[in-house]
Amino acid sequence: MIFDPALIQRGARLKRSPYFAATQRAGCLGYTVYNHMLLPIRYDTFEAEYQRLLADVTLWDVSVERNVEIAGRDGLKLAELLTPRDLSKCRVGEGRYVLLTDDAGGIVNDPVLLRLEENRFWLACADSDVLLWAKGVARGSGMEVELRELDVAPLQIQGPKSRDLVKDLFGERVLGLGYYHFFEAKIESIPVIVTRTGWTGELGYELYLLDPARGVDLWNRVIEAGRRYHIAPTGPSDIRRIEAGILNYGIDMTLDNNPYELGLERLVNLDKPADFIGRDALKRISREGAKKKLVGVEISGTKMDLNFTRYPIRVERKTAGFITSCVHSPRLKKNIGYAMLPLERSKEGTRLEVDAPDGMRAAVVVPMPFIDPKKEIAKAT
Repeated sequence: MIFDPALIQRGARLKRSPYFAATQRAGCLGYTVYNHMLLPIRYDTFEAEYQRLLADVTLWDVSVERNVEIAGRDGLKLAELLTPRDLSKCRVGEGRYVLLTDDAGGIVNDPVLLRLEENRFWLACADSDVLLWAKGVARGSGMEVELRELDVAPLQIQGPKSRDLVKDLFGERVLGLGYYHFFEAKIESIPVIVTRTGWTGELGYELYLLDPARGVDLWNRVIEAGRRYHIAPTGPSDIRRIEAGILNYGIDMTLDNNPYELGLERLVNLDKPADFIGRDALKRISREGAKKKLVGVEISGTKMDLNFTRYPIRVERKTAGFITSCVHSPRLKKNIGYAMLPLERSKEGTRLEVDAPDGMRAAVVVPMPFIDPKKEIAKAT
């Protein structure tokens, strides 16, 4: 059965990826809307796809990671201005996970940044209009830059057998590719950029397609090469990303949050030489301390599906925060998730109650990430 996109789309306003026809033929069972595009959700049950990710290798169409290109004489200067992370040590051929912040220290987006040339950068963006933000900043700064959204259509290849598959496709140079590094290559004349990145906490890579007309060709080539490794197309695995402590912009973090509330202060270099938006606010927050904090929680009771809304948290019958994301982890055999809590309620071991759709559930604050806190799996050589 082919999913009917008319269930979620009327008209041509929403974009379809270069892989859309391939995802339909592969039996995609649903799509969501992300960055004004259709994002495949799943081809099987969410737990079955999670198990494939842990055991073999999976292929995701993540063309919805729209890439904003910053180029021109002041490209580096603008890139530095947008993020509190120091980019001076990010060399051409390397990437970084960065935050974009506003004047109040709020998070505009949390893209993966790639440095393609000294003054040319790509920002692979979560679901928000980064191009408009960057254009406004550039207009106000008077810098000489060119900004545009690129249709470079990333595919994620994720799982323990991903290195073997990507090596089959691109050769021995894959073995020396460091975490968050990348190179340009071709598969049978299809131009791509190969990055050592992903959204799973597992070993993984992304292929950025540089010719959108070749989307189905690239998909088919990867599927063909991956058959020996039991490759399967899947949607993004919320189970695995929550286990890994990976945050989803728009629910786990928004413009109302600053990096210190989220435990992302490692991405803030307050004393970096280049100026950046939000420096004064972030210095003040660093000095005074955050008033609330995102923490890990375990939630009791029967298996929970991924939440569709934020669940209120009660302490002594009073609202004291909310669940941002939660799901059942098959291998931990627990319901796990994230909770935004006042600082005084965020200590490990604090007992809480979650007002879930099926009633009140007991919960407790625990450390996160829940699995592999040092990212040894994703960074494996």
